Amino acid sequence: MSAASLTQLREEIRRQGLDGLLVPRADEHLGEYVPANAERLAWLTGFTGSAGLAVVLADRAAAFTDGRYVLQLAAQTDGALWERRHLIDEPPPAWIAAHTKPGARIGYDALHFSEDAVQRYSDAGLVMVPVERNPIDVVWADRPDPPMAPALPHPIAYAGKTAAQKREDVAAILRDAKQDAAVVTDPASIAWLLNIRGDDVPFTPFALGFALVHADGGTELFMAPSKIPEATRTWLGNSVSVQDRSALPGALARLRGKKVRVDSAGSPAWFAQQLRSVGADVVGGTDPCILPKATKNPVEQQGFRNAHARDAVAVCRFLHWLETAGGRETEMSAAARLIGFRSEVDLFRGESFPAISGAGENGAIIHYRVSAETNRALNPNEPYLIDSGAQYSDGTTDITRTVWLGPDAPPAGLRDHVTRVFKGHIAIATLIFPVGVCGAHIDGFARAALWQVGLDFDHGTGHGVGSYLSVHEGPVSISRAAKPVPIAAGMVLSNEPGYYLPGHYGIRLENLLLVEERQFPGALKPFLGFETLTWAPFDMRLIDRSLLTEAEIAWINAYHAKVAAIVAPHLTGAAHIWLTAACAPIR
Repeated sequence: MSAASLTQLREEIRRQGLDGLLVPRADEHLGEYVPANAERLAWLTGFTGSAGLAVVLADRAAAFTDGRYVLQLAAQTDGALWERRHLIDEPPPAWIAAHTKPGARIGYDALHFSEDAVQRYSDAGLVMVPVERNPIDVVWADRPDPPMAPALPHPIAYAGKTAAQKREDVAAILRDAKQDAAVVTDPASIAWLLNIRGDDVPFTPFALGFALVHADGGTELFMAPSKIPEATRTWLGNSVSVQDRSALPGALARLRGKKVRVDSAGSPAWFAQQLRSVGADVVGGTDPCILPKATKNPVEQQGFRNAHARDAVAVCRFLHWLETAGGRETEMSAAARLIGFRSEVDLFRGESFPAISGAGENGAIIHYRVSAETNRALNPNEPYLIDSGAQYSDGTTDITRTVWLGPDAPPAGLRDHVTRVFKGHIAIATLIFPVGVCGAHIDGFARAALWQVGLDFDHGTGHGVGSYLSVHEGPVSISRAAKPVPIAAGMVLSNEPGYYLPGHYGIRLENLLLVEERQFPGALKPFLGFETLTWAPFDMRLIDRSLLTEAEIAWINAYHAKVAAIVAPHLTGAAHIWLTAACAPIR
């Protein structure tokens, strides 16, 4: 983004009678990944992180992000044009209020903000104005076309439940709440509800569209008809109508006098605004697909196990290759090699997110994304962090390992830090807790060993994971900021504590866990625990055994024995020998 383009944008903002403009990293589905034509924040600022916001005022502009991307924001934005701000420490509503006069008109695209988000700005005393046309779209001359990949059936062998059953389950939720319909804008919910997948955005198999689900189970899908092949139309059945997205305003108008559920936190504000304007009774409530989607059925659970077992072979082949690669590799070549191993795995459909391949000091950038400009060699005697995942037809994976690139022994300070992260990982993996506990209740277990020496990490401990859907799935997470939604059996969550020493190294150790019921003598209420899904050795060169308890040592020995049992039959020669050594028990 040049200074001239920013000037052009300011002229359009003034032409629309506005004093400022909000530009989020979002599209009309408010998802993590957006198609190229919705990368407005990246076009405007140069910042490509998945969480951010720009504020453009007449005489100043600021770009905001959270702790994961602070270093990336500084590297990718022009300091002469943009003030860099922390999204949490200095919230945008407060920053705008401090730098505008009372009554200033701040424009926003109602398709890119939820009602809850807009309300936070209004609560700060700002006059929020939904724009008729997004000013970015006016001045973005070479904006790409919308994606038009086809929506394809997701077989019942992987989905585990028919779309008709799911629609009836959601309809029952609406009937119980005495609601006539629900707006569904999350493409993950639509994919789950209708058992379809697509290729409209990177890393997640979405076919972008909107849906209205009615209390009788009938569903209206708003998606370009050219995206729906005949086989998919047959798959959807007669109870699902397909209309172009241009038909959406008319469909909303037909809900006049009806009670319509709209997720005030997860759906664009435009929908509630439109419904109220036609006389519908808008009722706040979470997307009715969110919780059923997060609670995997038995077929999906087994699919996760199968996908992770196959993925484990690829990851272990990669870790062995890394051990023997010598000093010739870089962050980019290593990430590419991992994709190569995974591409040989059955049912592989692509990465579930761009791999975080960070050597040495680059590993300290929490959500580092290697580029040609930042790519560095994997040098001897430094740590290397690789956070990666894959999409398979039967499940989604996400794993992080921090390894030591010898040949010398790692320094004691690094081993201390890694071991404390490892203790937090084991604490979550072995935790047993009563039904009703939420993610915020257990987050501290992952941090206790770090807190003991005055350390912490600036991200959540875990997130939900979809079934051949988004690698980041709500409504449950393990975080101090987690929503008060109880953890439930069937959910898949990540377990990824870390520690980051800027300018030196980053540490993160991640497996995926399946929530399961736990029964044991003396329990006076239902309890839950975790089944581990991810199988790859931890680098024990980085672990200080003297800091581990007997129980922690028993856990890692049992875990490594399971890794060997799952992966060893699929490895031969030097790779098999390496795995045997990597999984050897410790005392």
